[in-house]
Amino acid sequence: MKINSTEIENFRNISHLKLDFDDVNIIYGENAQGKTNLIEAIELFTGSKSFRGVRDRELVKFGEEYARLRAEFENSTRKQNAEIIIKKNRQVSLNGIKKKSPTALGEELKAVVFSPVHLSMVKDGPSERRHFIDNALCQLKSNYRNILKDYNRSLTQRNMLLKDLQSNPSMQEMLYIWDKNLAASGAKIIYQRQKYIEALLPFAREVFEGLSRGREKLDLKIKGVFEYEEKSVDELYKELMYALDNSRSEDILNRITTQGPHRDDLEIMINSNSARTYGSQGQQRSCVLALKLAEASLLREMTQEEPLALLDDVMSELDIHRQDYILNHIKDWQVFITCCDVNTVLRLKEGKTFHIENGGLI
Repeated sequence: MKINSTEIENFRNISHLKLDFDDVNIIYGENAQGKTNLIEAIELFTGSKSFRGVRDRELVKFGEEYARLRAEFENSTRKQNAEIIIKKNRQVSLNGIKKKSPTALGEELKAVVFSPVHLSMVKDGPSERRHFIDNALCQLKSNYRNILKDYNRSLTQRNMLLKDLQSNPSMQEMLYIWDKNLAASGAKIIYQRQKYIEALLPFAREVFEGLSRGREKLDLKIKGVFEYEEKSVDELYKELMYALDNSRSEDILNRITTQGPHRDDLEIMINSNSARTYGSQGQQRSCVLALKLAEASLLREMTQEEPLALLDDVMSELDIHRQDYILNHIKDWQVFITCCDVNTVLRLKEGKTFHIENGGLI
């Protein structure tokens, strides 16, 4: 996969940029000049939401009515073009044909992003780690996003019913209906997440071993209300129904659903110890890099396409060994790297450079 060129209008602090890209693209400049904005714009062509977790309308340059992004790209099928118009939400076109959802772009273009914001995957609560798995699965499985929507819809309805039971206890029998819906989609989510982590772990261990020079071992395990490993979707459904039934009194009391994949966590361990609790800053950063590079490797293996590698402000905080390892690991992919000092990356590998200042090219 490769983006050949892009044109950006009224996006964040960028009024207008038109750029042609190479295999290695180094975007440099001082802080708060627009480097990350360029990476963010490129990522939107994968159909994902902004990795910075903002709403679409916040992407439009202040004082403007809309933002427009265009890209010429190619994958194993053909050369293509895409356009994204952002107002209150995103409207996308692929090869001149309007699409119902931005996620349609994800079928044609895939990327893996590493940014300092992803350190929260190790440092913060379970939701960030669940989001990592779900976002990766959405790129791999076309129906996974719909399963998530079904689950979240059922979860919302069940929680609303739990609140209504305080004033109308006779509605309690309806809980069984939502339990079945929740367990049906929940079992599929658990199964897909479990299979994904099992497939990801060998790649993540290889990268982590390279980053730590073989001194440490990485382990990953999904923690849920019961043991998930080696269970079919039907077995997971039955156990999830049992868990929902057992927690019914607690759920009614607390007016919220306490069991299900929306409460699961991904345990990240270094030498059998929690990376979140006991890992150093360097170890936690290496964990995230290992997971992200493993995500890219698995994506390449399963789709037979090299995803874009978008590395936002990664190299400056790594020693030369880790920088060299990362660049060698993605040497056959198209890569976009942001940094303050262009020499940090150019001493390792040649690339096309873009000097960004105040949202423009200088």
